[in-house]
Amino acid sequence: MPTGIKTELNKKGIQFYNDTINSLLESSIIPIVNLYHWDLPQVLQEKYGGWQNISMINYFNDYANLCFEKFGDRVKHWITFSNPLAVAEKGYETGEHAPGLKLSGCGAYKAAHHIIKTHAKVWHSYNSTWRSEQQELSFCFQGMVGISLTSGWGEPIDPHSQADIDAAERYMQFHSGWFANPIYRGDYPEVMKNYVGRRSAQQGLGTSRLPTFSVQEKSYIKGTADFLGIGHFTTRYVTQKSFPLLQVSSYRTDQDLAELVDPKRPAPGSKWLYSVPCGFRRLLNFIKTQYGNPLVYVTENGVSEKVQCTQLCDEWRIEYLKGYINEILKALNDGVNVRGYTAWSLLDKFEWNKGFSERFGFYHIDFKNKNKPRYPKASVNYYKNIISANGLPNPTEVENWHQKAMDTCSITHQLLDADSLFTHMEMVTEIVLPTIFTLCILISIVLLLFFLQNQS
Repeated sequence: MPTGIKTELNKKGIQFYNDTINSLLESSIIPIVNLYHWDLPQVLQEKYGGWQNISMINYFNDYANLCFEKFGDRVKHWITFSNPLAVAEKGYETGEHAPGLKLSGCGAYKAAHHIIKTHAKVWHSYNSTWRSEQQELSFCFQGMVGISLTSGWGEPIDPHSQADIDAAERYMQFHSGWFANPIYRGDYPEVMKNYVGRRSAQQGLGTSRLPTFSVQEKSYIKGTADFLGIGHFTTRYVTQKSFPLLQVSSYRTDQDLAELVDPKRPAPGSKWLYSVPCGFRRLLNFIKTQYGNPLVYVTENGVSEKVQCTQLCDEWRIEYLKGYINEILKALNDGVNVRGYTAWSLLDKFEWNKGFSERFGFYHIDFKNKNKPRYPKASVNYYKNIISANGLPNPTEVENWHQKAMDTCSITHQLLDADSLFTHMEMVTEIVLPTIFTLCILISIVLLLFFLQNQS
């Protein structure tokens, strides 16, 4: 729906997703469809202000129902929003991501408020219209609608300091709780309401910058998730920090805490991403305790490259996966209801304001080559074995997997080096030589004109 209007459909777009879904099913891959990942039609942003406007609820619901109608006979797992926290904060407060608005103090809260209401509307639409009808078509699979939240784990710097313990709790409530609490418990976390409300009052505002749900809305939103998607990458060490009273506060300063990292932990490519596997188990147990042990799918978990040069022998990614997946297994033993895991990501891709410089993929993509060839990294073979073992490998086999993966990537490196040389020669042939030839002609024309002018 390029304009956001349900009567104006892109039939080629619908066919593209039909083909994609059918190809997945033919390969025995279950499609889990995410409806929204920063792809709001530009018209709705320009005309209404995007997620600052309550009208987005109905526009998005129309779009979701279109997807349920066109693809719901084959798709049984639907995610309404992926990482809505980043959509709200980075899109409408810091301006780091699209649409790039800097509405400090209230922009993120307002966008999140509308996103939560939209999620609930879509869940109810599916539940009342599509769930029973499409379950009859599939005979065995009951459709599910959930949301995917990306959250780090907040660990107190000093586990004996009550102030740090409280700060770590606030970190969790301002991150996962911001969206999960209304969906599972009917309202924003109390600590979030208290801190934003208090700072708003100190600024002389008549009402809190954090919007409120009516009694009817709380009831309507509560219970609108058949599963909870979790994206998790790293842990932050948290301590109490009181920010000065600013004329315009922000989502970050409202929390009264500071986030730090442990420099002893492995630090791969992204500056924000440190490998702290134990935080994952603690996050999953937090979700179990806070939200009644919901069905959980891990929708994002991975690590980026260490350096800018090509890295096919990604031993640190193997270690990261090993550490984090082991913590999921421990969480399963704790009774956490984790049903599935997907790594981030299959391919190197465009990473927001980092472009192609940060690479999370199992497959290296040569973006300089017009054909964009793919080269498997060592982690490909390792992860294939994890999948084959359903995440529960025999420990004696793991080291063997590791060695075979490293041997394979060395061979692939030789292929990549040869292809890169060919690409370089191709670039010289297709771009450099024609450019030089064109410059020679231009210089010759200039010299000829100069000569003729002197003759005359």
